[in-house]
Amino acid sequence: MKKAQTYILYSFVYLFSLLPMWLLYRISDFLYIIIYYIARYRRHIVRKNLSRSFPEKTPEELRSIEHRFYAFLCDYIVENIKLLTMKKKNIMKHMVFDGVDEMDQSLKDHNFVFVYLGHYCNWEYAASLQWWAKEGMHCAQLYSSLRNKAFDHLFYKIRSRYGGANIKKNESLRYIMGYKQRRERAVIGFISDQAPRWVNIHMWINFLHQDTPVFTGTERIAKKVNAAVYYAEMTRPRRGYYNCHFRLITNDVNSLPEQVLTTQYMHLLEKSIQKEPSFWLWTHNRWKRQRTQPGKAEITVNKPTYD
Repeated sequence: MKKAQTYILYSFVYLFSLLPMWLLYRISDFLYIIIYYIARYRRHIVRKNLSRSFPEKTPEELRSIEHRFYAFLCDYIVENIKLLTMKKKNIMKHMVFDGVDEMDQSLKDHNFVFVYLGHYCNWEYAASLQWWAKEGMHCAQLYSSLRNKAFDHLFYKIRSRYGGANIKKNESLRYIMGYKQRRERAVIGFISDQAPRWVNIHMWINFLHQDTPVFTGTERIAKKVNAAVYYAEMTRPRRGYYNCHFRLITNDVNSLPEQVLTTQYMHLLEKSIQKEPSFWLWTHNRWKRQRTQPGKAEITVNKPTYD
């Protein structure tokens, strides 16, 4: 049954992805009406997150961000469907990288370059970095398996089209040490802005005006293998087109005191979000764990402050 569901989903999405991009965006416009006005998908979470993250903004400004976010979310859905059949020359037009040469220089003195990303802009497009990579540069990204096996298989197929490796989070250290033993130069992407489980919370930081638990695993692994560390600063100059600028954080990670690297990443991500808030994943219940409620998996979702 699960294999049949996977096949049916893949076949449907594959056929859907053959549609031209302009038509997919018309579908996105219609999908926005369904998700926002009819299904009202997670609007209470989005409003709670926005009102707490931008207390200085007026209700009108917050509503504007909310509408733009849902419009972008629908674009994100159809853009990723298109990735299943998008040709290499087209994805390289829609996703442009800047700073690959600098990362290549870092790899002359390090076995690894670690890249911090967030759930900002279309992070799935960033997996196409392998097509921009220099000779001998291996690209990989960490991912968490989805609960739905059919969707997990679909996204794995999409991410695998670019030639980069997909590494499960719980197997990351083993894979990374394998690169090191083989003396292969690798650029590895870490999406590190999720809400960690209680057992994985080793640090709290003021992020978007809120006390926020954060992952420190990227920092700890970077120090273990002496990786150069960059931040992927993504922008969306127009619909369907993305730029990714790699900003060097440090070429000497072990010289930084504990938690400084993680703090720098979160501050860089915060600046990106503040520049254009609508491109971050506001439907994620990012602040569901609070320091004042140890052991609880969720917090009460309060009534939004704007309506």
